[in-house]
Amino acid sequence: MGIGPVEAIRGALKAANLTLDDMDLVEINEAFAAQYIACERELGLDRAKTNVNGGAIALGHPLGASGARILAHLTHALNRTGKTYAVGAACIGGGQGIAVILKNAQL
Repeated sequence: MGIGPVEAIRGALKAANLTLDDMDLVEINEAFAAQYIACERELGLDRAKTNVNGGAIALGHPLGASGARILAHLTHALNRTGKTYAVGAACIGGGQGIAVILKNAQL
């Protein structure tokens, strides 16, 4: 666990030629509150657009389906709000992380 989502988010943003400021929504599937806080501080996340519909602590960790939950939440949130970009991330055991950038196809 840990702050793997930090480098994953940075890498995904770099690959997409975007910045965190371009993101309208951010979702980090936090394993523990302290893990999320470390990611929030390292990335300078805006709480007004991060985990706006609750994260894993509030909603639970669906075993083997966290990625699907993140994608579904962000896809629906982008469509519902008419926003353009979102980034979703999760930590992986061993300090790794994974991230994805989504663009609202309805715009």
